Amino acid sequence: MTQEEQKKNELALFGGERAVKSEQQDMFKWPVVTERHEQAVLKVLRAGGMSGFDITKEFEKKYAQLLGREYGLAYHNGTAAILGALYGMGIGVGDEVIVPSLTYWATVTPAYNLGTTPVFADVDPDTICIDPKDIEHRITPRTRAIIVVHYAGMPADMDAIIKIAEKHDIKILEDCSHAHGALYKGKEVGTFGDASAFSLMTGKSLAIGEGGILFTDDRKVYERAILFGHYIRHNEITLKELKPFAGLPSGGYKHRMHQLSSAFGLVQLELYPKQMAEIDRAMNYFCDLLDDSDGIKPIRPEKGSNTTKGGWYYPHFRYVAEEFEGLSLSRFSEAVRAEGAICNPGCNKPLHIHPLFTTMDVYGHGRPTRIAGLDESANIDKYIEKLPVSESINLHVFEVPWFKRYLPEIIEEHANAYKKVIKNYKALLADDTGKDAEIGGYSSFFSSRKNTQ
Repeated sequence: MTQEEQKKNELALFGGERAVKSEQQDMFKWPVVTERHEQAVLKVLRAGGMSGFDITKEFEKKYAQLLGREYGLAYHNGTAAILGALYGMGIGVGDEVIVPSLTYWATVTPAYNLGTTPVFADVDPDTICIDPKDIEHRITPRTRAIIVVHYAGMPADMDAIIKIAEKHDIKILEDCSHAHGALYKGKEVGTFGDASAFSLMTGKSLAIGEGGILFTDDRKVYERAILFGHYIRHNEITLKELKPFAGLPSGGYKHRMHQLSSAFGLVQLELYPKQMAEIDRAMNYFCDLLDDSDGIKPIRPEKGSNTTKGGWYYPHFRYVAEEFEGLSLSRFSEAVRAEGAICNPGCNKPLHIHPLFTTMDVYGHGRPTRIAGLDESANIDKYIEKLPVSESINLHVFEVPWFKRYLPEIIEEHANAYKKVIKNYKALLADDTGKDAEIGGYSSFFSSRKNTQ
């Protein structure tokens, strides 16, 4: 082997050549801002219509029609959309909602605003979505809903979840903030639940700047959500039971979307299907290149099925350390990053072990906020459980590049970076310090991606 060949084959971590050498062009640029976006935003800006709702209502109607839902209601962010959906569904003090522990905090924390108790369930290690097998035994007479998260773009097992919900007459709220445009058995996520909520902030796959949206087919859910935080639109309230309360927001919230976002969003709704198709092609090509590799496996729907990941927000692979003689995920990821590729170990940390859900008294009730809405006999210890998959998942998954364009040569370089590290993993074992205990975070993954992609 020549010195040049040796340099090429040696891990970049030890002085070899990087596998990723090409200019990345706009592989990771997101969202793609066009002149159409700019003109739409400028039109609202110049008209001084930022705090209106005419453009926003147009955005809601168009998005609802595309999704196939009766009603859409836009919000200033996805967290507010989840809060509005919970209130719209009639969930409040003394109720329980079953939620996955593995999700962004905004899926769960709005329940506290309503005096509702979150009950955490474990996730399926193959999908990182809520595990249907861990739901039913958590249902009590206080259970009002299951909050389903299509985590990292992967659709949850909706058939099993719907069956449980129907059996026990409880509602479903879909948090689709990671999964815009994803299909579950040919049907788009966000169309299964009594309500669904999406974040639309800049980092999401359908990005409009900052915003969120609620969807439902239930007029009562829609009108209650309006009553709660959209006071300027109370003229839309038609239900006799709600009309007397119109005029002031019942929750004291102001949930209006900024119209620069909704103007941007109207354009984005037209462009996203084509963008999504290119992302899907690029990401599946990357996964195909690594599908037969030792130690790593793509987290994606079965090939040939009519289930998809939509825009592939926050894509992950599984990591099997045993196939690398116990090499830590931290060390593996470090070596891949040295090759110029993206490899961020872990995902979200499990929420059920955070003090916010075990001990913290947020509002001064004199006991943990998590049980503050329950009767005085409630004991927090009953709600603190071990969830083995959620507690260990950060050792077994890692984030991969989120390609926005199908440029095979560049995608192949990233795949080759992984293959190179896999081929030379033994060289990493000697000084593996095993920092896996530090993997994962509650809300830092977006900022870390922004710095690397």
